[in-house]
Amino acid sequence: METMDAILTRRSIRKYLSEPVNRDVIENVLKAGMSAPSAGDEQPWHFVIIDQHGLLEKISEIHPYAKMLKGTPAAVLVCGDQKVPKFKDFWIQDCSAASENMLLAAHDLGLGAVWIGIYPAERPIRELRSLLNIPEHIAPFSIIAMGYPVEEKSGRLRYDVSRIHSNLW
Repeated sequence: METMDAILTRRSIRKYLSEPVNRDVIENVLKAGMSAPSAGDEQPWHFVIIDQHGLLEKISEIHPYAKMLKGTPAAVLVCGDQKVPKFKDFWIQDCSAASENMLLAAHDLGLGAVWIGIYPAERPIRELRSLLNIPEHIAPFSIIAMGYPVEEKSGRLRYDVSRIHSNLW
């Protein structure tokens, strides 16, 4: 798949076949995440692969917008290290870039995926840290749910010229 095609046709997919996602496929998605740009090349991200149904179901109960995890064969929790030395607080942008790369890679690999935001919601952060034994300085940032899609959605052109300004507002 060409890059522009992946960008313009990617859609959030929340319904998946029960077929497991091969660990090699997940690792390719992670390679894309770790290839994202980061401030000062600090790469402040950590990733937790979650493919145990019981854990996915518990997370769906913790997060009000993660109900699709009950039927998701795999997910990756994207986390940011809040103790990065050079560019404090830029881990948020860095983890955003990693999350988007992962969504595009999943699409390219024939998976459906959706970004579930976590940070800065305090309760889901606290409960995910507890559930998954995450250190206090590591912030759960997003969950990328993924699987082989039950549904197909066509791309939507979101280009809006009214949102473009040249040189000045």
